[in-house]
Amino acid sequence: MRGRSDGGKKKPVIVLVCVASVVLVFVYLFFGSSNHGASAIEYGRKLGLGGDDDDTKKDESSSSTSFYVEDGSNDGFTPRSFPVCDDRHSELIPCLDRNLIYQMRLKLDLSLMEHYERHCPPPERRFNCLIPPPPGYKIPIKWPKSRDEVWKVNIPHTHLAHEKSDQNWMVVKGEKINFPGGGTHFHYGADKYIASMANMLNFPNNILNNGGNLRTFLDVGCGVASFGGYLLASEIMTMSLAPNDVHQNQIQFALERGIPAYLGVLGTKRLPYPSRSFELAHCSRCRIDWLQRDGILLLELDRVLRPGGYFAYSSPEAYAQDEEDLRIWREMSALVGRMCWTIAAKRNQTVIWQKPLTNDCYLGREPGTQPPLCNSDSDPDAVYGVNMESCITQYSDHDHKAKGSGLAPWPARLTSPPPRLADFGYSTDMFEKDTETWRQRVDTYWDLLSPKIQSDTVRNIMDMKASMGSFAAALKEKDVWVMNVVPENGPNTLKLIYDRGLMGAVHSWCEAFSTYPRTYDLLHAWDIISDIKKRGCSAEDLLLEMDRILRPSGFILIRDKQSVVDLVKKYLKALHWEAVETKTASESDQDSDNVILIVQKKLWLTSESLRDLE
Repeated sequence: MRGRSDGGKKKPVIVLVCVASVVLVFVYLFFGSSNHGASAIEYGRKLGLGGDDDDTKKDESSSSTSFYVEDGSNDGFTPRSFPVCDDRHSELIPCLDRNLIYQMRLKLDLSLMEHYERHCPPPERRFNCLIPPPPGYKIPIKWPKSRDEVWKVNIPHTHLAHEKSDQNWMVVKGEKINFPGGGTHFHYGADKYIASMANMLNFPNNILNNGGNLRTFLDVGCGVASFGGYLLASEIMTMSLAPNDVHQNQIQFALERGIPAYLGVLGTKRLPYPSRSFELAHCSRCRIDWLQRDGILLLELDRVLRPGGYFAYSSPEAYAQDEEDLRIWREMSALVGRMCWTIAAKRNQTVIWQKPLTNDCYLGREPGTQPPLCNSDSDPDAVYGVNMESCITQYSDHDHKAKGSGLAPWPARLTSPPPRLADFGYSTDMFEKDTETWRQRVDTYWDLLSPKIQSDTVRNIMDMKASMGSFAAALKEKDVWVMNVVPENGPNTLKLIYDRGLMGAVHSWCEAFSTYPRTYDLLHAWDIISDIKKRGCSAEDLLLEMDRILRPSGFILIRDKQSVVDLVKKYLKALHWEAVETKTASESDQDSDNVILIVQKKLWLTSESLRDLE
């Protein structure tokens, strides 16, 4: 057949070549981008930022999957490297990933905000890779300066500066983004707005903490959290809450500024806070339809407000005279009236309602009044993945008789035994011993950290298993704030933490936390790795999650069994962590069989970041 011209015989060959080309292109696109990230990893030492040149050479030759090499241990393997996620995942929040919703074809009701609620990936869809920082990433500006300015390169999103330019949310100035303290309702500064609210309520010296009686606030639809940021000067802790919506980086800005914040939404699930947690809830033009579904969202606020707590509402409905706003105001006023709220103050564009101190009003309502009282077997503190209820939560017998929560003013509240200790069968003696134990442990931690940190090195701290909040209480004199996380499968002690004037959230560490990457300076992991291993969850996944939420150059305090510490040490090189100190717990300590391991996350940059800097 040689030399014979037969086009028909060539067709199968041509088709085969085309198919092979398509397959090769697909393989390159699928593996090539991930491999680019893995092979491109470079350490900050090349920029004078710290790192390990030897590790760089090894990483540059690694492939896009996690490698394991023999190490002679019982399991025979130890990880050599993790791949680096593609640069487009530098802000990945695994359980709030819109792409995952599309890929899994989840049928969600957008009108109920279900697409802004948590939807976590199954194990086979998890990103088992290291989240890269954005190109040119810099160590964040230190608190308190960070309240007013951050590096633009760390959160390269300036659309809010343009969209809210007339409201003074934020202003781009050269390499930085400045925060003048404005908001949608308080263009001229949160400080003036806060003072006016205190004046409306006749609080002494126009200070909103009312002599320490108001300590924990919830700001719904918080924007970039300037309201909460300016309240810190009055020793008020505010949980600034907003979804990952069209203003998607607002919580990221808040945390970069060093202001307490959490990604969440008033949708269908209860907020991850126990009942009677906040003295004041705030909504400043938060664009929430409070009348929907028989007022279920207002009833959720009612659940988390303390007896006598306030709801400050700044919105056109409070003052506008057009027909639609008047209708909403009438219906909302009728609803909160049936909920036994009363107007504490109203001025210009702001109304402040107050919740009753006792059950008297609830019990005095006409039969059949809506919304109804919750059933006696309904647990108002069960929150993780629990649906909201359209009912009013009555007070406990203790709160009803005490005509309030019975909490001491701040700062005495921090060390006073909370009244709700009895819910767990805990004694005052147990509480005081726990407080003293953690005071001593924190002193030890800071002695071990002292060669590496200054007074302003650490700002955002997370206690991953907070128990009664005594770790956070021991940090009172330091210029930090603590996100106290209470695991959902243990005693729900988060209400004790709020009763101490601290704050936090309920969470399962078998899943990713609702925060952006690079948002915490220090993580405290007390027995949490042991706990999730007992539950059959992946320790490797948890370590990757800890790396995701930890800032470059940040620290992790691991207090766990020797076997767990040995396991973590195997992963240090793969995660680009460095062991700072290892110490056996004191023999006099209650967990004397535990070991303390302190690690620091290295600052590394991809080669793309280096090119951008050059």
